Amino acid sequence: MIVIDTNIVLDAFVFDDPGSAGLKAALDGRQIRWLATPPMREELERVLGYPLIVKRLARAGRGAAEVLAQFDSRAEIVEVAARAAMRCRDPDDQKFVDLALAHKAALLSKDRALLCLSKRLLALGVRAQAHFD
Repeated sequence: MIVIDTNIVLDAFVFDDPGSAGLKAALDGRQIRWLATPPMREELERVLGYPLIVKRLARAGRGAAEVLAQFDSRAEIVEVAARAAMRCRDPDDQKFVDLALAHKAALLSKDRALLCLSKRLLALGVRAQAHFD
């Protein structure tokens, strides 16, 4: 199981980052379960409306609806996790920590606020990493 933060979702499905190829292949092949919550999808939808992202999608001949459809077809929507005792400096990222801890799922993020928790998360059975192995 894996929890993927919004920036990694953008790398994979908006920016077509070559470093995301393994993650996309694993998701497409159903080799891993991507857990997400409705607020995570809402955050993605909001971010897809940012001017820079809109321009990038337009250059690629895609729209926000296509990215959201990719999210919907790959992510398993689960209930919002209870707030964990471990706190993230960025309140917007807390939902990723909460979900990863609740399900003992790996946490995939490039966000410093999340990655600085990696040692503490690992002690609780959650691996936080910037790249999919």
